[in-house]
Amino acid sequence: MSLLPYPLLRPLLFAFDAETVHEHTIQMLASTQHTVLRHAYQQVRVEDARSLAGLTFPNRVGLAAGLDKNARCIDAWETMGFGFVEVGTVTPVGQPGNPKPRMFRLPAANALINRLGFNNEGLPAFLANVQQAQFRQESSRPMLLGLNIGKNASTPIAQATNDYLTCLDAVYPFADYVTVNISSPNTQNLRSLQTDEAFTHLLQVLDERRRQLAAQHRKHVPLFIKIAPDLDDVQLEQLANTLRLCCMDGEAVRDQAWGVIATNTTLSRAAVQGMQHSDEAGGLSGAPVREASNRVIRALRQQLGAHFPIIGVGGILSGEDALQKIAAGADLVQIYTGLIYRGPALIQEVCNALKKSA
Repeated sequence: MSLLPYPLLRPLLFAFDAETVHEHTIQMLASTQHTVLRHAYQQVRVEDARSLAGLTFPNRVGLAAGLDKNARCIDAWETMGFGFVEVGTVTPVGQPGNPKPRMFRLPAANALINRLGFNNEGLPAFLANVQQAQFRQESSRPMLLGLNIGKNASTPIAQATNDYLTCLDAVYPFADYVTVNISSPNTQNLRSLQTDEAFTHLLQVLDERRRQLAAQHRKHVPLFIKIAPDLDDVQLEQLANTLRLCCMDGEAVRDQAWGVIATNTTLSRAAVQGMQHSDEAGGLSGAPVREASNRVIRALRQQLGAHFPIIGVGGILSGEDALQKIAAGADLVQIYTGLIYRGPALIQEVCNALKKSA
């Protein structure tokens, strides 16, 4: 069991600026993950293996992208008991992101707003950190690693595909799966890639390159598309139609090579109106996005059938929240904001709830 008394630490942490605490936490985890101090947050992993997209996940609970953008703490996350961890978003060239302040807590709603804007150190630094991680050498059944890719803010949206291909080429040899982030609200025009014609083109280009990389590296690495919770019913139907056209053969997923992560943060402020920071620009995460995420998951499961891989993320702050994601149609779940509000104990709570329900 973790020695970290997170319920006692949280009031102290929340007394400081959200991004400052985030940066210090990442630094602490990076500097302790290979020392005895890791026992402060170490937990026994709950074994609840599931096969999805041609991979075997040790359990159904993962860390969502965005918390560890530069892949500095992979071994620390493994120590906490995650079945899989997703790091990034990484872009071809390092970039500072949007001006600070750009991360805000809404404690009354168990929520965050961020407009970070894919701040990261770029591909070379990211890959160096990935290659230094030791989790695969230290376990006979290691957790799985997802690498999340995006486009640079300075890249025109018409040329976005080039950035995704550059990143895919670079991360493919080191990833168990790759997530293509086309849904962050903090990079201008990025969500336009979810529209019908642009989405079809992106999937076709990615599929061709995926096949080439699979042959080159003799390695199976599925691609997951991360989508927004703000798509309306018509947009969801169009997106599902495109996925069926580009990624499926009948009811089967082509080459077990595709999946969806539903969802990213929301632009809606309906659930937090009047709260401090609620009018800040950026994506809202945490409890207020839970039902919007579940709505998208239900719609995609209905339209894509029983076998299309779906990872559910958004608003999981308890085991019951995770069970709702599975009931909506998710195969696996990810947490992020819930970890900030609940601490590492949430990982085991969610893992145990899912295992008990199986």
